[in-house]
Amino acid sequence: MSWSPDQELVLLATGQQTLIMMTRDFEPITEKQIHQDEFGEGKFVALGWGKKETQFHGSEGKQAAHRKQTEVLPAPAWDDGRPRVTWRGDGQFVAVSAVCPETGARKVRVWSRELVLQSTSEPISGLEQALSWKPSGNLIASTQEKPNRHDVIFLEKNGLLHGEFTLPFQKGQVKVNEMLWNADSTVLAIWLEDLKVENSKPNTYVQLWTTGNYHWYLKQSLHFGCLEENQLVSLLWDRENLYRLHVLCQGWQYLFYDWHWTTDHGLGENSQHMANVAVIDGDKVLVTAFQHAVVPPPMCTYELQLQQAVNQVAFHTDPKHSGDMAVLDADNRISLYRYGQSTVNDPSVKFGAVGGNGFKAAVETPYLDKTYRLDVSSSSNEVMNPLGLRFLTWLPDGSFLVVGQGQHAAQSVLHHLTAVPHVAGAEEERLNLRLSVPVDGEVISLYCSPVTKTVALQLTDRRILKYLWEASTPVLEPWRSSSSSAVQFPYRCVQTSITRISGEEVILGLTDRCRFFVNDIEVASNITSFATYSEFLLVTTNSHTCQCFCLKNLSVKALQTSLSSAAAPSSETLRKVERGSRIVTVVPQDTKVVLQMPRGNLETIHHRALVLAQIRKWLDRLMFREAFQCMRKLRINLNLLYDHNPKVFLENTETFIRQIDSVNYINLFFTELKEEDFTKSMYPSLNGSSNSQPHQHPDQKKVNLICDVMRVAMEHIDPQKYCLSILTAHVKKSPPELEIALQKVHDLRESITPDVQAVSAEEALKYLLFLVDVNELYDYSLGTYDFDLVVMVAEKSQKDPKEYLPFLNTLRKMETNYQRYTIDRHLKRYTKALGHLSKCGPEHFSEFLNLVKDQNLYSEALKLYPSSTQEYKDISDAYGEYLMQKQLYEQAALILARAGIFAKALDAFQSSGSWQQALCMASRLGYTKDKLSSLAQSMAGKLVEQRKYAEAAILLEQYTQDYEEAVLLLLEGALWEEALRLIHKYDRLDILETNLKPAILEAQKSQLIFLDSQKTAFLRHKSRLQVVRELKEKACQNLQDYEVPNCPELELFSETSSVVTASDMNSKYSHSNSRISARSSKNRRKAERKKYSLKEGSPFEDIALLEVLGESVRAVETVKGEIHILLKQLVLFGYDEQAGALQQVLEEVLQLMETSVPEIWTPDLQQSSVSLVLGPNSTANSIMAAYQQKRMMSPVVQDPEVLTPPKFNKNLQWKLHLLQ
Repeated sequence: MSWSPDQELVLLATGQQTLIMMTRDFEPITEKQIHQDEFGEGKFVALGWGKKETQFHGSEGKQAAHRKQTEVLPAPAWDDGRPRVTWRGDGQFVAVSAVCPETGARKVRVWSRELVLQSTSEPISGLEQALSWKPSGNLIASTQEKPNRHDVIFLEKNGLLHGEFTLPFQKGQVKVNEMLWNADSTVLAIWLEDLKVENSKPNTYVQLWTTGNYHWYLKQSLHFGCLEENQLVSLLWDRENLYRLHVLCQGWQYLFYDWHWTTDHGLGENSQHMANVAVIDGDKVLVTAFQHAVVPPPMCTYELQLQQAVNQVAFHTDPKHSGDMAVLDADNRISLYRYGQSTVNDPSVKFGAVGGNGFKAAVETPYLDKTYRLDVSSSSNEVMNPLGLRFLTWLPDGSFLVVGQGQHAAQSVLHHLTAVPHVAGAEEERLNLRLSVPVDGEVISLYCSPVTKTVALQLTDRRILKYLWEASTPVLEPWRSSSSSAVQFPYRCVQTSITRISGEEVILGLTDRCRFFVNDIEVASNITSFATYSEFLLVTTNSHTCQCFCLKNLSVKALQTSLSSAAAPSSETLRKVERGSRIVTVVPQDTKVVLQMPRGNLETIHHRALVLAQIRKWLDRLMFREAFQCMRKLRINLNLLYDHNPKVFLENTETFIRQIDSVNYINLFFTELKEEDFTKSMYPSLNGSSNSQPHQHPDQKKVNLICDVMRVAMEHIDPQKYCLSILTAHVKKSPPELEIALQKVHDLRESITPDVQAVSAEEALKYLLFLVDVNELYDYSLGTYDFDLVVMVAEKSQKDPKEYLPFLNTLRKMETNYQRYTIDRHLKRYTKALGHLSKCGPEHFSEFLNLVKDQNLYSEALKLYPSSTQEYKDISDAYGEYLMQKQLYEQAALILARAGIFAKALDAFQSSGSWQQALCMASRLGYTKDKLSSLAQSMAGKLVEQRKYAEAAILLEQYTQDYEEAVLLLLEGALWEEALRLIHKYDRLDILETNLKPAILEAQKSQLIFLDSQKTAFLRHKSRLQVVRELKEKACQNLQDYEVPNCPELELFSETSSVVTASDMNSKYSHSNSRISARSSKNRRKAERKKYSLKEGSPFEDIALLEVLGESVRAVETVKGEIHILLKQLVLFGYDEQAGALQQVLEEVLQLMETSVPEIWTPDLQQSSVSLVLGPNSTANSIMAAYQQKRMMSPVVQDPEVLTPPKFNKNLQWKLHLLQ
């Protein structure tokens, strides 16, 4: 009878050889015969591809075609002949194994849920009764006895065989009672029993098998012995806890086992057997030494062969012997494997993948040192309890810890065992029980830290206990955190570890649900595996990344933050890994992290954080060679060699060169040099403490500094050997010292005694061309004026000798200075060319002047000749013309005047408007009075155009004696007092009546009109501003529900139907495409003016009004001074009434404006211009509060001066007391 996994159906196999399918209320649905003749619905279709005889038979060869079908052997005698039933995990199919009445052999048939036959297995000789369908659904497991072995076989749903593995027993030694898969299909439990046993009960075994990388491993063997009360009655996997196995024995003893996965690896960091990982495989332990080679399972570096099946492996926790192993087998014997003293090869240790014919394995193997019997029971008649001793731990002092079962079900005992000297005559050595400590609760994990030597136990109630084993009487005490509270994990952890975070010892725990704890704080909930190494913690996450943290200066809080926030992908702490990767181990003093994929294969990564930490350690110890090779192999930028500690590097450059000792490597280092500090940009230090000192030479560039220091060191050690590196140092500098480099190549060529080791000039030049473009080098070689060098470089280039040889021959024939001038001109080094040409004598001066004009090298040319020479004058003349074309008239005039070219200087001064200098030049040229007069007349005309009336009046009065015209100009410019002076000087009082008084009265009228217009405009704009503000206030009130930061710009109060925000207004003019940005600045100013429109209803009307009102105030302020002078003149000529009227009007206007300013520019308006609510120091709350506080926030304004009120000048006493 078998229930389906969903408990909806029950299948009964009857003695009548029928199957009856019923509902859960036992109502029959259908009944079928077990033995059917047809294959089933899944029958294979013959495609007509020939007969079996004509097909390819692979490795079996052709004779396989002629072999007769072997007889199927009947089921073994011990088979009870009853049908076996197993359901697929989803309940859709059921497999039934039954003995065929004709052949007497078993057959497996697969039926659907409706009891329709799907398929029948192929004839399998020796198929046995056990049957179990893998819950994931792809395979059905059974057993088969073959002529020479006993196998577990797998069938597919279509009845065909698919894989097998062999049980570790002789043929006919055991029978398989039952096979059971756990709920997630990862573990297969097999219940076996001995067959041939004389005069006693058979032994019973339970084996747990798992698979990885297509290899089946026997992971655990439980030996229940042969006593009757220990015989198994029932074996069952738990439905909820995937790795819990329930066992019921005949003596009413019930056991349950909870398993979890663990990786056994060496824990030390400073012995040579550090990164060993052990894998249990039946009676073998497969050891992989990752220090030497990454060997994928099921292969290994070497294997240890034991007498019995292995259940536990413990590595020594003493860091100096971290490769030594203690192996606990199913017979409760501990075998110790050690490295070192033994010279004889141990026969139980065999090489795995690293050996082979003709190869010498470089790996040291351990030897079997001792085997101890582990027996802690007080009485001999105690109930058999397989795996009763667990969590074997090898303490640093060589003693052992093991956890056993206490007197009561929920109690454990911690046994502390020490080795005793061998007693003669005793059949085997034993371990002495030092003491047993009862533990109140079941121990579910035990960890000993090799660094801190602390032992931590976790109980089922998730409490953590610390075992003080070094004390004279060891005791257990609760683990306490820094706040001295007892630590208890929130959930049970399947992996625990001890490390230090910021110097405090903490316990780490990981649950099977990926929750990660530090003490009792959950720091992350997506961690799939973790490992600690030195001061680092490495974790893999569900998002397929591997993260590495330096715990030295990190708080738990910071760790929590780092794990919860997705770090930047470029960050040193994080790297992506393949989906489902888990950390196996970290290879110490190397940078390897070994990851295992879900299928079982391995992958090695070099985590950037570990790599950089290791490189930094090497650099601190001045181990430049190791650091360099690692950086080169793992593509770390070589600038770090210097940037890590510039001072140390510069002091030890010779050490660096001697250690690396390779010209190519040094050249590689030079070529990678860059100015930036890589400890700040690419490789910032993880613990935040950057140890890069400030540079000792702040004035020098980094690259130049290194090149110079290294070059000096190399020249000191061996200039011949490091010749190419020295050249690289010259070329790498900025600017490159190519001339020096070329000179060195030239010297090599000239050297008479060639050294055997020295580099030839050919090689050096070839190398130089590799670094520098050949054409550039050719130009530089020309620049040395050394023709041998030029030819040498040119030969190496792609240049045609027909081109360069004639050119060089022409040059050779020239006079030295002219030759150099020609080369410099060819290389476009015009300043140098001028210098050479100036030495070539006066016959080349016209060429010189043309060059100066072509290249605008006037100031350089003037330095080459004394100021007294004609050449100097000619250059100045040309320079003056050049400046005139540029419209720099005054500067042109100065150059010309200095060189004594006065006529041109006079024109230039005239053009620049410097009339005083122009008159000086006229006197130098000896102008007559008439000529001077006409010059003054024309200049005065120009000054009048520029509204410079006072200066024009001086010219007319002093140089043309036309004082009447001068007075009229002064009146036109409202310069009343100067006009009066001239009238009285020339005693022409008649002008007072004819011109001066009418002009004064006219001025008074125009000022009155101006003030009146300003006043009316001011009042109009002020009242409109009031209206606009009220409208906006209303609109904001209506919109209180919607928090709109720029609510002044809403169209509710705008008569146009568009809303324009400040940024829109900007963007209209801020396009940077060339057509627009090439517009004149006039257009841009026009656009600025348009920005705030006065049109009623426009979005920025209030800003425009503020702008206009401010302009009005400023206009009135500026006329105060003019009006003051005008009032004095009016009073002087007795026009008191007009003066009084003007003074009164101005006073009224000013008073109106002064009282209005605070109403127009309100204090909150000014504040908003000073401090914007947004900014780096504001928080979300402060911004909200600011908006709540002044819902009517003025819009973002481009020029804040519009929002600041205009100032009044109180110092100017413009009023006349006698008019009041």
